[in-house]
Amino acid sequence: MVELLAPAGNIESLDAAIGEGADAVYLGLRSFNARMRTTNFAWNQFEAAVESLHKKQKKIYVTVNTVCEERETERLYRFLSYLNEVGPDGLIVQDYAIMRMAQEFFPKLELHASTQMNVESSNAVKLLQGCGVKRMVLARELGLEEIKKIKNETGAELEVFVHGALCVSESGLCLFSSFLGGKSANRGMCTQACRRFYTAEVPGGVRQGYYFSPCDLELIEKIPDLIEAGVDSFKIEGRMKSAEYVGSVVSAYRYVIDHYKEDKKGAIAAAKRMLASDFARTKTSYWYGFKSLEDGINNAASEILNPDQAGGTGIYLGKISATKAAPKELVAAITETMSDDVLPEQRHIQMALLKGGSYDPDPGDSIRLHKKDDTGRVSHKVHSVEVEEDGSKRWIDIPGGFNIGDEVYLLQIKAGSKRYNRVLPNDLGRYRKQPKDERLPVLDLTPVANKELSYFPEGIYAQVSSVQDVFAVQGLKPVRLILEYNSETSYDLLNHKTVLPFSKKQLYISLDPFCSAAQEDKLKAELDQLIADGYFNFVANNIAHLQMLKGCKVNIIAGPYLYTFNRWAVSWLENQNVGAFIMPYENSRRNLEATYEQNVRERVLVPVFAYPALFRMRFKLPSDYDFTYFEDKENSVFKVNSTADGSFVMPEEPFAITDKTDFITSSGFKRLLIDFSKTKVSRSQIKAITTSMIKGQPLPGVSRFNWKDGFYSPQQMEEYRLSNERAAERKAAATCNAPAPKGRAGRGGKTGTRAGGKSGGKRR
Repeated sequence: MVELLAPAGNIESLDAAIGEGADAVYLGLRSFNARMRTTNFAWNQFEAAVESLHKKQKKIYVTVNTVCEERETERLYRFLSYLNEVGPDGLIVQDYAIMRMAQEFFPKLELHASTQMNVESSNAVKLLQGCGVKRMVLARELGLEEIKKIKNETGAELEVFVHGALCVSESGLCLFSSFLGGKSANRGMCTQACRRFYTAEVPGGVRQGYYFSPCDLELIEKIPDLIEAGVDSFKIEGRMKSAEYVGSVVSAYRYVIDHYKEDKKGAIAAAKRMLASDFARTKTSYWYGFKSLEDGINNAASEILNPDQAGGTGIYLGKISATKAAPKELVAAITETMSDDVLPEQRHIQMALLKGGSYDPDPGDSIRLHKKDDTGRVSHKVHSVEVEEDGSKRWIDIPGGFNIGDEVYLLQIKAGSKRYNRVLPNDLGRYRKQPKDERLPVLDLTPVANKELSYFPEGIYAQVSSVQDVFAVQGLKPVRLILEYNSETSYDLLNHKTVLPFSKKQLYISLDPFCSAAQEDKLKAELDQLIADGYFNFVANNIAHLQMLKGCKVNIIAGPYLYTFNRWAVSWLENQNVGAFIMPYENSRRNLEATYEQNVRERVLVPVFAYPALFRMRFKLPSDYDFTYFEDKENSVFKVNSTADGSFVMPEEPFAITDKTDFITSSGFKRLLIDFSKTKVSRSQIKAITTSMIKGQPLPGVSRFNWKDGFYSPQQMEEYRLSNERAAERKAAATCNAPAPKGRAGRGGKTGTRAGGKSGGKRR
């Protein structure tokens, strides 16, 4: 029987999911999960949930689907040990480190490959099956025929998303939020930069819109087909949604699953009526229904993108026209139910007057507030409505941090809510398990053997996306050339069209990080031909590539999209016959050095210049997207490139640490990458990069990405703020206690810090 899997972002959603007939739920705890902005479960709540659901013959899965830095690996080990003791039914994982640790220390833990792991082919599934992974959560960018192919060729347990918000980027490959401020989607901190309002330069002027904000997925009509295709679990997205939303969506999909055989058309119609109160974005079936891969690439954009649709969800309720203080009793009642993770400013509950909408929200309705500068969004359940005596004004409670001009949308009406039996027991006192203070055993990476890396010499490496740029990049005098394998370069290589200025020994072929079921057979045949032609250096960016190259006498370098943020992930890839590694673009110097000790730094290629793809889309952009450059409200400029291989958004200003090359090489990282992927190489740029590297001078107008500051961490930011405050207090105390200078009485002198001084600045 197929499984219906529902989100449980909080206890109320858990109750709604089980009350409406979900077979299983997935939830996160307070760390290592891709929805760090939702409430998540405390230790005792989670332990109680596991016991309670097992008594009901239901399953519970835990999201551990983020990448982990080296300094966090011991905490990860303790977390896995705790989960091993509590006994959930599965862990949804992204980081290869978890697979490596589980193999060695916790073999009883059942692992599910997260959609963040970018699994969309039979080859990827086969590799993971061989590593003991039980279930594959397939990438959302797949069609029905591709899912059928994977099931038929692997027999694997498959889970697919059927309802909820979509990412415009190919699964697990988005760097946009991380590039803008270290809040990485791979760390559960995504700020949804794709859903922002942008201004584009078009012929004859400018045009504005929500160009990259995708519609929401709804596959209620496809459920019978997916069941017949052999899908094992249907997943509903929404750990940040209300319990009312979870309940209504679960009930609709439950109805179709249970009744489609007796009356397919009637079951789907009834389910659609149940979804009528889901006031989210316009719905899409995304990649379902296209006749071919080419048809999908050419037309999927029109199914998923609507630039005139606001990045938010729901029915427009209007803008905030006035605010006032909320009654103290109301503030106390609302804040008492808030989780510890809610931002302090949001706890300052206020009353707001809305104007411009066509619906008046009632107590119990769920709303979402959007700041007018597009910098923040928060969901909120209305607790109180205050109507003035003449009926002219109707005030509702909203969280703090929102002001006049901010927009409000309706997500769910109270009429769509029910009261559900509580899943957790009232008394949680006996649930006391927590991660213990355990030590992670030391892991040493494989030392470099004599002549092992003869194919991976010290020096400058250059990467390009076109054959033309292979010639243009010679000015850098690279020791190796990395050529991106795409529709243009593959034709040239396979048909021997151009005599390149680099030998096959000097050439690396970099494979695309998205490798779908519709493309994998063709790619495998082409790789076999390239190997037969004498090419034997390959950069793998998808785990499917590792499977395709298994048993071939080739050198495999792990590309930046096979994320290696800790040595346990590196070790797992070593076990897959990978000998060298390209640093992920969003890594930091501190974490790079912590991951690789001196005796293994010869294995690493460090990017020092790149225009990293901030997100990648599996389709061409619509024909009316007639622009290359666009900017956000903070005047940051980006460029988009739409090709036969999909579309790519990149920053106008590159990531560059070329002035740090002496420091990097003196630290033992003597292989440096100049990456011109998805951009055209110019002589002036090569000259500027070379000068920067020789003279140690920074290039103008560039980004350091996360190289200096690392990933954004709320805990670290709070520690930094407190540290600054303590330093200011010590300075003030020292000033107060210092004797007055001779010859002056000190009268009227100031003490303490300067008024208005800042305690910490921006990350960059």
